[in-house]
Amino acid sequence: MLTILILIVFITGIIISVIIINNKNNSEVDLVAINEVVKIVEKNWGQVNDELFHHIDLKQPFVILDDLGKVIYQTPGNHFDGLYEAIKNRDIVVDLKHGHEFLGKLIIRNNEQLILQQMKSELINSNIVIFGVLMLINILFILYVHRTVLKPFRQLQNFAANVARGNLDIPLVMDKNNHFGAFTESFDIMREELANARQREYESNRSKKELVATLSHDIKTPVASIKAVSELMLMQAADEKVIKQVNTIYSKADQIDLLITDMFHATLEELQQLKLTVTEESSEVLVKMIENVNYDNQLIYDSIPQCIILIDPVRLQQVIDNIISNSYKYAGTKIEIKSQIHQGYLELHFNDFGLGIKEDELPLLFNKYYRGKNVEGKNGSGLGLYISKYFIENMNGKINCYNRNDGFTIVIKMKLA
Repeated sequence: MLTILILIVFITGIIISVIIINNKNNSEVDLVAINEVVKIVEKNWGQVNDELFHHIDLKQPFVILDDLGKVIYQTPGNHFDGLYEAIKNRDIVVDLKHGHEFLGKLIIRNNEQLILQQMKSELINSNIVIFGVLMLINILFILYVHRTVLKPFRQLQNFAANVARGNLDIPLVMDKNNHFGAFTESFDIMREELANARQREYESNRSKKELVATLSHDIKTPVASIKAVSELMLMQAADEKVIKQVNTIYSKADQIDLLITDMFHATLEELQQLKLTVTEESSEVLVKMIENVNYDNQLIYDSIPQCIILIDPVRLQQVIDNIISNSYKYAGTKIEIKSQIHQGYLELHFNDFGLGIKEDELPLLFNKYYRGKNVEGKNGSGLGLYISKYFIENMNGKINCYNRNDGFTIVIKMKLA
């Protein structure tokens, strides 16, 4: 359609140019009118004026010169530059005589240059109009292409970017009757299918995690029963061999309990159901928490500064349990706990005297499921410190670790109220 329209404009321009050229042909020389002018001038020599020529239909301008070459008359609007210029311009020159007496000359101007100038001007104007129309057509075509092709493509590009980022809730909005039709509709259907698939995957994963959380919680009950029975047997046992065997049962049951607890908390955290209740508590509660895990009097600690801290006591007890349990497991030494108030936090430094861990492993120690290279032969899930970090940070505190020359340290910072 556009090609046909441009072709029509070009043909119209050619036709207009031909018409202009044909209409600007040089006027033919009117010999009758020229002879009439000659006779009138010769008859009325000395009294030549405009009234003598008003009835004569001579289209070319003319000039009358006397025998000395002086202009004695010229048609209005005419400018005579001399006889030499007239000859150069190929004007018609007629001698004027009265009998045998030479009166002067009649010069009929050649208007070829004027006609060419007019023709050029009209051709330029017509070409300007034609090119203006072509430019307008091109602008309209560009706007049409932008609206019907480029704009929908940009919408497709933005749509694809949103899909790539996982923003599947943003539909592909297209104007009705767009040129892409079913193509864009298929893209939007694809988005909906991806969104449905992601929702199904999310629900499936959530169902699995809920199952793990449920099983973890249910397993804790029989494990607690095993520990209780083991404690009762230890109280009643007298034989060394039996006591050793029951201690082994209790120890393994305790390990299972810790692993299940970590797994249960990690699953709840993924389900965003691991809640904390932060309250203002006296720092004195920390003494009880430390004593709760002071097996075989392996913990050495000084008095803790008196202050009010923002904590969830239940979750903080789990953090201290995890840290001390890890120290018992991997260092196998006494644990020294130092405390201080520093920059708005109450800090507890848990110092063991083991071999520590490699420096390149320090940034990874709080990652989920990460276990250091010194864990060979030791049970664990790699969740204890990850969950501890989650608890501490949700109490607006901080946790970090570092190697010392004589061991390894984990620091927890509890915000002061």
